[in-house]
Amino acid sequence: MTDLSMFEDESFDMIVHPVANVFIENIRPVWMESARVLKQKGTLISGFMNPVLYLFDSEKEEQGRLVVAHTIPYSALAEENVIEGETLEFGHTLEDQIQGQTDAGFVIADMYEDDFGGGRTIDSHIKTMLATRAVKLRL
Repeated sequence: MTDLSMFEDESFDMIVHPVANVFIENIRPVWMESARVLKQKGTLISGFMNPVLYLFDSEKEEQGRLVVAHTIPYSALAEENVIEGETLEFGHTLEDQIQGQTDAGFVIADMYEDDFGGGRTIDSHIKTMLATRAVKLRL
């Protein structure tokens, strides 16, 4: 996602980018590469997590308690956050998620919020999933 060099400039009309940013430490290259390979007026549909999700201790949330344990940006690579057998995730700032898209030449045309369907304690307080529809208007 951060290196799409196998594709020529302006190769695609649309990119659908699901909630994969949680697995990338630095997401700004994702937006830059997406802008590069999209045709002018091409569309980027992107899903990502609201960084507030990463503030809380996940074990305590499973017990129904929201206890702030981390800062944003969040990195699972921080020694105290690495849990054997668990996926390494990254919680990015909204600035990197949204402003990163506009810095890359996109205009945010639409936005949507969602949650885990009530399956997490935090769902009763805030929507933690976001999606944007962005249109490439400049290089």
